[in-house]
Amino acid sequence: MLGLVMLAPGMVWAAHPLITDDAGTQGKGKFQLEVNGQYDSDKETVGGVSVKSTGGQAGATLSYGFIENADLVLNLPYVWGKVTEDGFSVYDEKGLSDISFEVKWRFFEKDGLSLALKPGISFPTGDDEKGLGTGKTGYHFFLIGSKEIAPMAFHANLGYIRNENKADEEVNLWHASLATTYEVVKDLKLVGNIGMEKNPDKTVANDPAFLIVGVIYAVAENIDLDAGVKYGLNSSETDMSLLAGAAFRF
Repeated sequence: MLGLVMLAPGMVWAAHPLITDDAGTQGKGKFQLEVNGQYDSDKETVGGVSVKSTGGQAGATLSYGFIENADLVLNLPYVWGKVTEDGFSVYDEKGLSDISFEVKWRFFEKDGLSLALKPGISFPTGDDEKGLGTGKTGYHFFLIGSKEIAPMAFHANLGYIRNENKADEEVNLWHASLATTYEVVKDLKLVGNIGMEKNPDKTVANDPAFLIVGVIYAVAENIDLDAGVKYGLNSSETDMSLLAGAAFRF
């Protein structure tokens, strides 16, 4: 179960390493390809047993602007993980996780304020018996707000996730998060992100909360590189994750 919870795939967001999405879209006829990776590490003691979990994911997200203010988004995640108890391996799996498809529609934009809706559906392409997926089709719906006050930008997400699954997890989940970016010098941004999401584990009382700090560097007009660190703010969140990625626009 620890392995399954650790490997349960999250959704893939724009402006990596942030989890909070922004309201921006690609523009009609334009593409963006994001590739990113994440390494997770967590330690805890359960009933006197030392439990260590490591793992991560590699993902690719392709966005296409089918009209000026709306994108089609395809997410392809690959995950892996290992759990040991007092040094003995009890879980070790890797493979394709659940693929998701989303539509992001920016329905309002004025004076630096943008609002968008992002519904999506996830397909049970991951092996749920190995903890690589949910085993059922699910869906989610997010409201996204962005406000630009140069050289800063602020983003907020509120979402509902229908976590259909075969692992007796919570089905109805919520997500709330805030993010900010600050352009220190031309092409270099410092980013920060904080948020919380309903815990899918019915046996755990607290909900996982996180903090992310990182950088985004535009090495060229259409290429961004990023790196960051994600910290767990309570016991139900992974202790630490290392994040890195790249975005290509064409």
